[in-house]
Amino acid sequence: MARCSPPLLRRLFCCAAKSASAAGAGAGGTSKKNIVFLGSPQVAASVLETLLVASESPDCAFQVAAVVTQPPAAKNRGRKLMPSAVAQLALDRGFPGDLIFTPERAGEEAFLSDLKEVRPELCITAAYGNILPQRFLDIPPYGTVNIHPSLLPLYRGAAPVQRALQDGVEETGVSLAYTVRALDAGPVIACEKFAVDEYIKAPELLAILFNLGSKLLLHELPSILDGSAKERAKPQDDSKVTHAPKLNSDESWLSFNQEAKLLHNKLVNQNGEPDVLEIKVISTKSCASCDTTADGNEVLFSGNSLLIPCGGSSCLEVLELQLPGKKVTTARDFWNGLRGQKLLKSP
Repeated sequence: MARCSPPLLRRLFCCAAKSASAAGAGAGGTSKKNIVFLGSPQVAASVLETLLVASESPDCAFQVAAVVTQPPAAKNRGRKLMPSAVAQLALDRGFPGDLIFTPERAGEEAFLSDLKEVRPELCITAAYGNILPQRFLDIPPYGTVNIHPSLLPLYRGAAPVQRALQDGVEETGVSLAYTVRALDAGPVIACEKFAVDEYIKAPELLAILFNLGSKLLLHELPSILDGSAKERAKPQDDSKVTHAPKLNSDESWLSFNQEAKLLHNKLVNQNGEPDVLEIKVISTKSCASCDTTADGNEVLFSGNSLLIPCGGSSCLEVLELQLPGKKVTTARDFWNGLRGQKLLKSP
């Protein structure tokens, strides 16, 4: 897979104004409307891929005129600067490098100037990760539309999927909404619901919702680009708003005084990255009752699960776990490795 060095991305951003202007002039001779896409992580890259594929159709009403994403960031053990998943996809697809913008902030004068030269009719955001100032929002005549992985006005904020799972919801979804200055508060164009089972994890659900959001976006784009979507978009009911702030490191800790269901809902939020637990719990089930002969802190094994006594006489069944520096293992293999040693939970 081809890689683009961060310095190249920086140089391309500096000279973007010239090429963006040329692209805008070319677009004026066609009937296709210019769309600018903003996003950063892998789930956003899947949305960009959907737009690029759709735009290749001769009868498509739009073209992706520019891509905006977060600047290259240090990743992996070597701490090398690497482009975002969105930037990498765009480059791999042959998208012009000088039309991939990587501003530190979306309010930078140089960036806004380059954006104006692209002459976007519409901007689309998906997990971009940067606040959009009013000066940005004033540029595209058809507005800016965001794919948000919740049923707005529920779970406004940075972690809608994680908070929904933490709350144990049985249904969530994805919304298309116009972007306004207030966070995730714009009129909703359309939404699609999705049933949640108790075993789905946050990364999986996030990918599903953005995939649904991509399809919903393609379905709604004709009405967005002719202006009729703005007329029928529904204002959000502020009396039903709930918030989804970003998770913090303190929320990684488990308190087994809580009921097992609450701990299970908490654990499905894990994304595979190392955290503060010495033994990392990967997948679980919850039992409303815990019929064991153990004392209050002893962990037992039954079937294929570790049984951890929790609050309210419930049990957390641990199916998979991970030791520091090791691969994910099943509860059975972990238990066999104890060789008869007694296992106690932290009080």
